Amino acid sequence: MKLSGAQILMEVFREHQVDTVFGYPGGAVLNIYDEIYKSSAWLRHVITCHEQGASHAADGYARATGKTGVVLATSGPGATNLVTGIATAYLDSTPMVAITGNVACSLIGRDSFQEVDIKGITMPITKHNFMVKDVTRLAETLREAFSIAISGRPGPVLVDIPKDVQTATCDYTPMDSVPAPRQKAVDAPSLAKAVQLIREAERPFLYIGGGVQIAGAGQELVRLAETIGAPIGSSMMGLSSVPHSHPLFLGMTGMHGRYAASLALDRSDLIIAVGTRFSDRATGNKLEFAKNHKVLHIDIDPAEISKNIPAYVAVVADVKQALTALLAAGLPHSAPAWLAEVNALIAAPDNHLSMDAGILNPENVLKAVNSRLPADCPVATDVGQHQMWAAQYYHFEKPRTFITSGGLGTMGFGMGAAMGACIGTGLKKTVLVTSDGSFHMNMNELATAVANQLPLIVLVLNNSVLGMVRQWQTIFFDKRYSNTTLNRPTDFCLLAQAFGAKGLRLETLDKMDSVLDKTFSLPGPVVVDVRINRDEMVLPMIPPNGTVKDMILRG
Repeated sequence: MKLSGAQILMEVFREHQVDTVFGYPGGAVLNIYDEIYKSSAWLRHVITCHEQGASHAADGYARATGKTGVVLATSGPGATNLVTGIATAYLDSTPMVAITGNVACSLIGRDSFQEVDIKGITMPITKHNFMVKDVTRLAETLREAFSIAISGRPGPVLVDIPKDVQTATCDYTPMDSVPAPRQKAVDAPSLAKAVQLIREAERPFLYIGGGVQIAGAGQELVRLAETIGAPIGSSMMGLSSVPHSHPLFLGMTGMHGRYAASLALDRSDLIIAVGTRFSDRATGNKLEFAKNHKVLHIDIDPAEISKNIPAYVAVVADVKQALTALLAAGLPHSAPAWLAEVNALIAAPDNHLSMDAGILNPENVLKAVNSRLPADCPVATDVGQHQMWAAQYYHFEKPRTFITSGGLGTMGFGMGAAMGACIGTGLKKTVLVTSDGSFHMNMNELATAVANQLPLIVLVLNNSVLGMVRQWQTIFFDKRYSNTTLNRPTDFCLLAQAFGAKGLRLETLDKMDSVLDKTFSLPGPVVVDVRINRDEMVLPMIPPNGTVKDMILRG
């Protein structure tokens, strides 16, 4: 049968069970939007306030569901507005397909209205990208895009479709969705070396990253930890991969990691790194980090092996397959003395740092929210102090419930991501933990949340400053607060009402329970303006390029 390019796009969406597209219409994608209108019985389109919000929503949808997120934008500024969202997905290995329109092929390269080389712009921040100039190649290109996005180490793929390709017709042959290529079997020699390394270790430590969550390998990871008696520490992206309540889970490591997790990693003789890339925020001084340890690095991406930290042994494989193979190898339990040492670190006072219990602060607010939100509901964040407080104080028990920007650290990520996660999980109650600095970057998307009546709670930790930058200025720049004191007069309660949402204010500890109880009882989007002290810090903190010996425990 003959179909237009825009119709072919809908058919490929249907082949790949795409049920939701986030986007914003424009002149170069009008034909696609006409087909979306005709496909509304099975395809939901969510129009955001800005294309960046749409890209973050597709990202949040993918992180919460494990499916590929889809975003659609017009040419020129519509396409360039996707760039930050695509880069965010790329750095955190989120599967996404971005569809952009462009001017007709005959107008490309002539500085036409709303023309931009989005293929060239996004080349460094996509797994692959395409411009389709021949409608007969469109279906196979789109299928390849979906396959690339989800295969191996996932990531974003962009397909640019000129306007005349959307209207051109060709024969179309339906196909089943193309499955992701089967992962290669775990290399036997590498596996044997890994097994031997674990058997020789007396103080093994499991350091996990986002790859564990992407592979759905949390259960295998826990079984390995229990089998060899290894404590588990997590990068920020690894949080929610394993239950926080598990006795071997020590929490986050790195710059703002927990005392016991960072110290146990430092004292181990073998770091079993699983699905992680050893970013600078996780390692600090890389030369010191690599001393006195052997590193067993398990990752699906060979480019990550020894890129930041030298691997003594590497297993390049799907994380789930690799852990399953290790568990089948008959590994021994480690010495009880190591776990006794770890338990002493867990019990140490420095592992139980607390903010002032007598005043309203991020710790008691986040713990109170944690107690009210079901464990399978998503929690998204923006980037800054509030992100680290969420990582420290919120106890994640279920996979894919912590939605945050790790690699790129994108302020403005949270609102779109929270909406996408909420929609992707079937409208589960979703919490966005943000701050006055980050929320000002993306609060326009509150209109989208209201229009879709999403059960979204926006928790604004409001200290009237750019908190994380101010913290660095306090510690490293002799309190020279250059352009971090905002004191914006924005009334978030009135703002919420103007958008059609509910707005509540929380200023004192004695009102916390009543305000949060009301918050969770209200339908639709609710914004809570939580007033906190601008001098609250995220602690512990290991300074940039520092080691655990440099850990700052108190302000």
